[in-house]
Amino acid sequence: MGIRKNVMGTVTGKIAPQVAQAAPGVTSRAVLEALDRAIDGVGPLKPAVHAAEKQLAEHNGDALRAVRDVVENHVRLSGIQGFVTNIGGLATAAVTMPTNVVGLAVLQARMIAGITHLSGHDVADPRVRNAVLAAMLGEEGVEQMVKKGRLPGSPLTLATAQVHDPELRTLLATEVGAFLVSKVAGRRLVTVAGRRVPVVGGVVGAGADGWSTWRVGRYAEKEFTPLRKRR
Repeated sequence: MGIRKNVMGTVTGKIAPQVAQAAPGVTSRAVLEALDRAIDGVGPLKPAVHAAEKQLAEHNGDALRAVRDVVENHVRLSGIQGFVTNIGGLATAAVTMPTNVVGLAVLQARMIAGITHLSGHDVADPRVRNAVLAAMLGEEGVEQMVKKGRLPGSPLTLATAQVHDPELRTLLATEVGAFLVSKVAGRRLVTVAGRRVPVVGGVVGAGADGWSTWRVGRYAEKEFTPLRKRR
């Protein structure tokens, strides 16, 4: 146990400053850019609405089944991006961490946006985009912010608010960035002992990112329960 603490302390001392240095760029601007790209589409990733509509068509308008496919597809994609950005050794942590964070942000935001679309919300609406950001924090994260009075309510509450709060957008982006950075950094610290074998790190990264995405997807699915049939 003492050896493990020493290892953790050493790694924390080496990585933590680099995480903190990377965090400012990830906690606001990069997250907002990831959100917009996730919803509007980027590279091989089609816009969230297009992907959601494709699943809806495949299930003959059954929105509940379409939502489950949207979640499953993004869990797989998160596992792949988690593997790719974590196969390097510990020395590459400072380089791959921001990539992993932004990649995870894009995929999770795209997944949640697809779910909100299937539940009948307009993802072009800034209130809905705030709701997507909030859902990325997960149920516990949202509950903590609501309890502290930093958030007026659940993601569904934000999506259906009377007016859009632009300041809330920045606050949520910062919270999401910090949350994802802590997730990635924590995973690296916990698995440092196994990082002598690069592939082990990749497998752990894939599993952790996939699990994280699955949990967020289930939360979003619970928040934005769609009608059984959309058409």
